[in-house]
Amino acid sequence: MAQRLALLSLLVPDYDKGIAFYVDKLGFTLLEDTDLGGGKRWVRVGPAGAETAFLLAKAVGPTQSAAIGNQGGGRVWLFLETDDFKRDHTAMLAKDVHFEEAPRHEPYGTVAVFRDPFGNRWDLIQFKA
Repeated sequence: MAQRLALLSLLVPDYDKGIAFYVDKLGFTLLEDTDLGGGKRWVRVGPAGAETAFLLAKAVGPTQSAAIGNQGGGRVWLFLETDDFKRDHTAMLAKDVHFEEAPRHEPYGTVAVFRDPFGNRWDLIQFKA
């Protein structure tokens, strides 16, 4: 049997706030939004054509709430690869995505760190060919 990484759970304070950022600002596709009852939803989002998606998980209780935006322990832990850094960086800036730094050129490619509104640190990265 072949295996693949299908979903990563990403804690958010509210499903709709998560959708608003990942779909409306980053341009991800809303793959599924199913009401499970009792205030729970199965919400999957991901970049168009990506094999792996995020399951937006509404934090419940103080432990999960405290982990929102800190699932990577303060490090960049999410990497959004692009085939056109300038296009995506410009589009994200136009939608008020917060970048921590100006784009930089590294031996492996062009990169800039941004944060989602929940505190998670990401790299927008275009790897060298």
